[in-house]
Amino acid sequence: MSRQSNRATDSKKMNSELFTLTYGALVTQLCKDYENDEEVNKQLDKMGYNIGVRLIEDFLARSTIGRCQDFRETADVIAKVAFKMYLGITPSVTNWSPAGDEFSLILENNPLVDFVELPDNHSTLIYSNLLCGVLRGALEMVQMAVDVKFVQDTLRGDNVTEIRMKFIKRIEENLPAGDE
Repeated sequence: MSRQSNRATDSKKMNSELFTLTYGALVTQLCKDYENDEEVNKQLDKMGYNIGVRLIEDFLARSTIGRCQDFRETADVIAKVAFKMYLGITPSVTNWSPAGDEFSLILENNPLVDFVELPDNHSTLIYSNLLCGVLRGALEMVQMAVDVKFVQDTLRGDNVTEIRMKFIKRIEENLPAGDE
């Protein structure tokens, strides 16, 4: 029986490594296709946004999480449930603004950057920018407009990876006339 659990662990590790390597190939191709890092960063954000728009349905179905009451609860669900579910990590939620509308997710370990070193000629590349787009797209689907950006990155020599999230506004649902 212990052999099966080892296989399951090995399978998860292989899936994680395959995902990491596939993501690396995607970023490499984007670097070849676009002239500068800023364009690559935009493309990664755009791709992430499209993933987030679709991923939120899977998240809500699998997690059975109801509507969050405030931005603090949203931050906890993102860190403790969503990141754990999809990336197998649990970032820390820290650095809250006094107004409670901004916080940081601190990733001690970013699985997207395993096996990665940024070349010198790509110093402005935000390698994991896909994550910012995913968060923005998913939250937009639950009527929250947010600004998401990387503040620190271990690929750039920082000790941790920090993603900063700022609540912009609650998006009002626009129902077609007569559907109220």
